[in-house]
Amino acid sequence: DLTAYRVRADSTSGAQPFNGRLFDVHPDTGFFPAQPYPKLAGEYALWEDALVTARQVLKLGEDKGEEARAKLASGERWRQQLRSWPVLDASRLGDRLPVLRRAHTVLAFLMHFYIHSSPPQHAEEQIVVPRSISIPLLHVSGKLDLPPILTFADIVLWNWEFINPALPLTVDNIRYVNLFSGTETEHNFYLLSAAAELKGVEMLQIFERFMNMSCLNERSAIAAVARDLEHLVTIINELSAILQGSKNTVDPHTFYWAARPWWNGPDPAAPWVFEGPNAAYHLGGASAGQSAVLHALDVFLDVDHALKQARQPEPSAENRRANTGFMEKMRRYMPAEHRMYLTQLAKRPVREMALRVPALRKPYNAAVEALKKLRDGHIRVATLYIVSQARSMPPASMGGAAAFQQSGERSVGTGGNPVSALLKAGRDATSRTMLREE
Repeated sequence: DLTAYRVRADSTSGAQPFNGRLFDVHPDTGFFPAQPYPKLAGEYALWEDALVTARQVLKLGEDKGEEARAKLASGERWRQQLRSWPVLDASRLGDRLPVLRRAHTVLAFLMHFYIHSSPPQHAEEQIVVPRSISIPLLHVSGKLDLPPILTFADIVLWNWEFINPALPLTVDNIRYVNLFSGTETEHNFYLLSAAAELKGVEMLQIFERFMNMSCLNERSAIAAVARDLEHLVTIINELSAILQGSKNTVDPHTFYWAARPWWNGPDPAAPWVFEGPNAAYHLGGASAGQSAVLHALDVFLDVDHALKQARQPEPSAENRRANTGFMEKMRRYMPAEHRMYLTQLAKRPVREMALRVPALRKPYNAAVEALKKLRDGHIRVATLYIVSQARSMPPASMGGAAAFQQSGERSVGTGGNPVSALLKAGRDATSRTMLREE
């Protein structure tokens, strides 16, 4: 129940054991729910059915390929049907977290399908979200304390089903249900993200042990933390391998042109106007930067992305020009319970202990160095998948040079932020986390 989660999490104090379950963090599946969320039933099956149809009849509005042209009429009929729907009363969904999250996922997918399949509009022309979607989405988002837009949780954490329901949740036992592009590349990107999330469960177990240690000055505690930091290095290296493995399953050209545009939020010059309240929203789209796993690692190691601490070396001019509030902004797109988890975790960063205990400096710095290398690798991957592809032409199957108006800066993330500067700033902030010899 939504209210129960909020009450339990808000009442958590330092005297109580740190328990991830209070924040909807499962001991075996982490930020993933242990079971897929069931489809909406009754009158809300209207939304579910439209989502199934969308996957069959819609293509990107800028797609000029033969298949897209063949689907123009059926796509416009689909959008007209959405505009003619009644506004369903979302308050009847109740307060159960799985139901509300499923509703957010379905409605956000419908909105992105609607907007990004529509014919391209003139620059600075407002995009209107039909009231049949906007009003229930705003209600559900308010209940969940989530933005009314597609998030990482919608596409990765809440968008899967078991291959074999008799077996546990592993990356080999799930398939992703809702795909915008219908491509293997999009499905494999979600699987890659899931692999990182599930590998991160081992980190979360380390964090929980540390948060529940009663006396950090004891020799046994110091030895246990040192072992866990050494294990953390191995986990981070495995996360790096997962990230670098993207080249084997996620085609950069297909990713950039066919899958990624669907996740975009509003262009700053053309906000989305939600019919009903007639309010304009300036929001970022779904982004891997909204994954709570790496945020948790940063919090545990006390990486200062906001440049609030006096650490060496001094941030470069480029670092200071980057959006130092980016990581905090990305948290806004996480489930509220997971944001609460990060807030609790920040009350006891391991860096403070490593500063006091010389025996922990080496294993702590090794973990920070592993994270710095992961971010070096992330820069290379982003260069391949975004920066390089921004200079390429759309695939011939989508109309080649005739497709996609070349306007604005294309080497930005789906959250609306310049990729290279942000990632380099994150890497440099990680480097400054290292404990220096005094």
